Amino acid sequence: MLGRDRIQYKTAEQVKLMRAAGLIVADALDAVRAALAPGLTTADLDRVANELIVGRGATPSFLNYGHPPYPATLCVSVNEEVVHGIPGSRVLRAGDVVSVDCGAILEGWHGDSAFTAVVPGDHDLSPDQVKVDQDLIDTTEEAMWRGIAAIVAGERLNKIGIAVEDFVEDRFGLVEDYGGHGIGTEMHQEPHVLNYRTRERGPKLKPGICLAIEPMLTVSNPDTKVLADDWTVATVDGGNAAHWEHSVALLDDGLWVLTARDGGVAKLTELGAKVSKLAL
Repeated sequence: MLGRDRIQYKTAEQVKLMRAAGLIVADALDAVRAALAPGLTTADLDRVANELIVGRGATPSFLNYGHPPYPATLCVSVNEEVVHGIPGSRVLRAGDVVSVDCGAILEGWHGDSAFTAVVPGDHDLSPDQVKVDQDLIDTTEEAMWRGIAAIVAGERLNKIGIAVEDFVEDRFGLVEDYGGHGIGTEMHQEPHVLNYRTRERGPKLKPGICLAIEPMLTVSNPDTKVLADDWTVATVDGGNAAHWEHSVALLDDGLWVLTARDGGVAKLTELGAKVSKLAL
């Protein structure tokens, strides 16, 4: 049901359908994370996710999406690539920072999630570089959870961006060119979710809203550019980037993280957020 604000509000039963799609995404990302190793290409990771999603009777959300049509199941963004990296012949090396974004459609409902990890194995990176990369990844993940915990009925949408920016502060660059979004029967729906503070308060958060929260951070300059393939977004200065995402439902009794295996219970409880009984 579309509200006057053009947001699609879901019933509890529809959210349960989205949870099924979300768990397929979670399984696909787990499989990719387990496969991550030096010597693999980004296309190898794409095949892992595609086989799992299709094998579960779902459809990849990203494949043939947009203009030009996106040609793969995953977005695999390496080091300086922020988001929308097209899987192909790029060979992964130990120490690479790899962001993997995945979406799946099941019975007409979408799930969307992403993680960033370091390719394991021996490498020649300095201890300082290793620490910076891990801090970047951990800060991005925590910023995502802070944004999720800010989804409270009756609050305004801009509370999410405030929570993200307040946590990140000036430790890393906060990408402003891309953000989160509504999700449901389409992968991208209203509203657009900013990851930074703004005077525009946005719509009031109401039960039934489902959002994909996805901050992107860089080691330094957050400015980005789109590469020649018309999809891959990279940092202007060549610095590494990280990206985390979960799809979340706000219900009458609290939050349910649809793409987290535990429904987000552990992390939301730690942050003092209200968790829906459906997540328990």
